[in-house]
Amino acid sequence: METVIILVFAFGYLAITLEHSIKIDKLIPALVMMAISWALISLGIDSFPQWFDSAKHSLLENFGALGHEDKMHLMEETLLHHLGKTAEILVFLLGAMTIVEIIDYFDGFSTIKRAVNFNSRRKLLWLFSILAFILSAIIDNLTATIVLISILQKIVKERDIRIWYAGLIIIAANAGGAWSPIGDVTTTMLWIGNKVSTGNLFLYLFIPSVLCMVVPTVIASFLPQFKGELELQSDGDKPKNKFSSTMLFLGLGAIVFVPFFKVITHLPPYVGMMLSLGVVAVFAEIYSNSKFSITSIDNEESAAHASHSPVHHSLSKIELPSILFFLGILMAVAALESLGILFGFANSLQDTMPMVGTELDGTAVSDLVVILLGVGSAIIDNVPLVAASLGMFSEPLDNPLWHFIAYSAGTGGSMLIIGSAAGVVAMGMEKIDFFWYLKKISWLALVGFLAGAGAFVIMRAIL
Repeated sequence: METVIILVFAFGYLAITLEHSIKIDKLIPALVMMAISWALISLGIDSFPQWFDSAKHSLLENFGALGHEDKMHLMEETLLHHLGKTAEILVFLLGAMTIVEIIDYFDGFSTIKRAVNFNSRRKLLWLFSILAFILSAIIDNLTATIVLISILQKIVKERDIRIWYAGLIIIAANAGGAWSPIGDVTTTMLWIGNKVSTGNLFLYLFIPSVLCMVVPTVIASFLPQFKGELELQSDGDKPKNKFSSTMLFLGLGAIVFVPFFKVITHLPPYVGMMLSLGVVAVFAEIYSNSKFSITSIDNEESAAHASHSPVHHSLSKIELPSILFFLGILMAVAALESLGILFGFANSLQDTMPMVGTELDGTAVSDLVVILLGVGSAIIDNVPLVAASLGMFSEPLDNPLWHFIAYSAGTGGSMLIIGSAAGVVAMGMEKIDFFWYLKKISWLALVGFLAGAGAFVIMRAIL
């Protein structure tokens, strides 16, 4: 039965990558493989030899000795656990996307468009790469990608050029998220699990992460796609709405507030995002009402907006197919994780790879295994792979191994577009083809990943 489930995942994965060839939207195979995988688990629950406890990040002891009813109950609890964790991400994503759309409703991005007073493709590349790197460390790589691609869509007219920028944003956002405890979900896992501290995470990973972003950006700046001038979208010199700048800074400030809310309250990020959305929505409703006078409406766009609230309008513009695709792919990976397949995959790497690492606390740790975990995170979700590493290694807090795992899992996903949350969101927002990304962007991500990994090995020897 395990083999059948793996085949279902493989065929579903293949259908996602061949979306443009088979003319079937990627959310359909994602949802189908998710549903079939969990159905097969339910039907064959008694035939599985092991079960992965996601809450404890370890295999469940004596799973085979449990009765059928107990196994079914455990499966339902596990399914609910994964649905809850996935829902946290989706609700967070919905909140961030709604805030971005509210900003757009008030023409807030015109402020940034006016700030971009140059047409150089190379300068624009560096601007977005640096912004992605910095923002992802503050508001996490997923949200940073959403915000920057939304801004990109308002600035760059040609989609063929825009997807190149989106590809470099993915690399930069994942690199920026690796050195911050709140920048990437896997780094957050290691931070919460008392494997890394904020100070040492910055010490070990900042320079490798910078190289992971800078090297691909330097190479890309010499490619034909980033040479010459770019035709930017222009809506005139003045914003269409007098509250545009206010809503831009309010919306981005509300998103930046989320990690601080998490640190203060220890609540999941989606709670802070809902609070931020509520605050932004209050101001949006107030400003929307003050836009209109009793006798006249300023312009045609205002007339179109007059019949409904800005919040309802923004919610109607959210990319729900992207949300459903995210649901399908995450829950399908959760099925493989629950059966211990991903945990076994990570352990098999440790057992079969040659030990080429250095001696740390008397235990030979293979650098090659950690690098392969990074490559594996591009193919399979990085969360279960990091969860497996938590069970594989027993090194203490701030051992360099944990920092290398944080870097490798955080940045390795850039090598495939569905290898990271940032890539999945970009794929949905810009309808980027899997094979286009594989041909054009993956090699840049690989070069950056290896440059950062090399820098980490050098820094580990020095520090």
